[in-house]
Amino acid sequence: MYELTMIRTFSAAHQLRGYRGKCENLHGHNYRVEVKVKAGFLNEIGLAVDFKVLKERTDAVLDAWDHKLLNAIPPFDRINPSAENLAAELFHRLEASCNDLPVTLAAVTVWESDDAAATYAE
Repeated sequence: MYELTMIRTFSAAHQLRGYRGKCENLHGHNYRVEVKVKAGFLNEIGLAVDFKVLKERTDAVLDAWDHKLLNAIPPFDRINPSAENLAAELFHRLEASCNDLPVTLAAVTVWESDDAAATYAE
């Protein structure tokens, strides 16, 4: 089994509703996103999937979040834009947009700082 990892970044602001502390205030992060896919075989030129395709599909989601207030963007206008919820939302959106590729989405990790991340996998 092959596992491929692709990393993207975006910057956004958010605030955690109901949080008792500094993160309840509006603040921003330079997020790092890791997308992991699995493949059981390689194509005739030795690739599981073209990284360019994975980047394009991931960027299509992240572009809507980049340099935005996440709390104003569905579904984060209803649920907190925590790293956990961002990872899950990105996972589900990528899963839907990558079902035509010869790989399986394994996990999405969202880093909100150098030492804090959340991973969503099914």
